[in-house]
Amino acid sequence: MTFTVDSGDPERTFEAGSLLAPLLRAGDVLLLEGPLGAGKTRFTQGLARGLGIAQPLTSPTFILINQYRGPIPLYHMDLYRIEAEAEAIDLGLDDYFFGDGVCAVEWPDRAPGAMPPGHFLIRFQHLGESSRRLTFGARGARAEALLAEYRQALGLAGVASVAGSAHG
Repeated sequence: MTFTVDSGDPERTFEAGSLLAPLLRAGDVLLLEGPLGAGKTRFTQGLARGLGIAQPLTSPTFILINQYRGPIPLYHMDLYRIEAEAEAIDLGLDDYFFGDGVCAVEWPDRAPGAMPPGHFLIRFQHLGESSRRLTFGARGARAEALLAEYRQALGLAGVASVAGSAHG
């Protein structure tokens, strides 16, 4: 199953992240795909806020991994500067993926073999200057259950333009 949400502005993208946060638990991995400026970091900022993290969240493009402490830790990873999959593996990503927090990974397509088989996938597309389309999908039982819960949460929150299909 997949579904899409059209976000009319950066605040709606932030809100989409904050609505996902309460459904997350340690060990959940979110893969964020999309071009530069598509809203991946803004979504993750909403995620952090929803996880109760007060510290400002910035893109870890040059650092690769930022750690944020909260009731559930958030590990924000940006693999944009990774040139080879071996570099990602050398970072010890599995320690984060199977650790005590939630992982949000930007540019996972730079190291697909280093990503865990079970994950929640979000694809970001530009629709206009500030509007975006977010397409949500899942791999694995936990991620699929999370996807169904999240779709319901978005509907209950009155988020516009939730559309879905049973295709994976």
